[in-house]
Amino acid sequence: MKVLVIEDDRLVADLMRQVLEDDGYTVALAHAGEHGRTQARDEAFDAIVLDLELPDRSGMTLLQELRRDGSTTPIVVATAHDSDADVVRALDAGADDYLAKPFANEVLAARVRAAIRRGGARSMERVQVGDLALHRVQHEVFCRGKPVTLTARQYGLLEFLAMRAGETLDRRTLLEHVWHIRIDPGSNVVDVHVAQLRKRLRDVGSSVDIRTVRGEGYALTLG
Repeated sequence: MKVLVIEDDRLVADLMRQVLEDDGYTVALAHAGEHGRTQARDEAFDAIVLDLELPDRSGMTLLQELRRDGSTTPIVVATAHDSDADVVRALDAGADDYLAKPFANEVLAARVRAAIRRGGARSMERVQVGDLALHRVQHEVFCRGKPVTLTARQYGLLEFLAMRAGETLDRRTLLEHVWHIRIDPGSNVVDVHVAQLRKRLRDVGSSVDIRTVRGEGYALTLG
């Protein structure tokens, strides 16, 4: 599952990213309100963690904008503003939870999990790409109703590609989000796993394919 953290303090944002990645999420960061709003509009997220102090606008304003944009994604407000009035304003504006800074790492992870369980993420639990159906909670894949057996790494790679179907993803991005390696060690681990997953999809007769974009990376296509 994927979480968007909108936080202008880069050290705090990096810490939250690490905490959430350790809890199994893919995490995207935005350090300003407009960037966060664009990401929330253009990409599918299972939850958003939102600071109220942003450089280009109030986080409360952004919260209201996201709801006006039609976003139903669970939003956890994480901020140093902890007065009762601030909590009430945020919840009335559409926040699903309110977390006062500083907070324990495990509390952040638990609040995000709870927000996702309560609602908004169910539409993302099952992802359909061509003739493939991914059940993200169970980590199961079906091709035209028949189960497809994949290793844990193959599933992680397929899910990441499927959530961004048609988008070309370079090796560094895949290493960071699937293998959680931030520096490319120069190995061919991505190419090997892509080849194995591509063969597996062909073996089960799927119309979905992984296209190689020379010099750029890989993209999931409908074949």
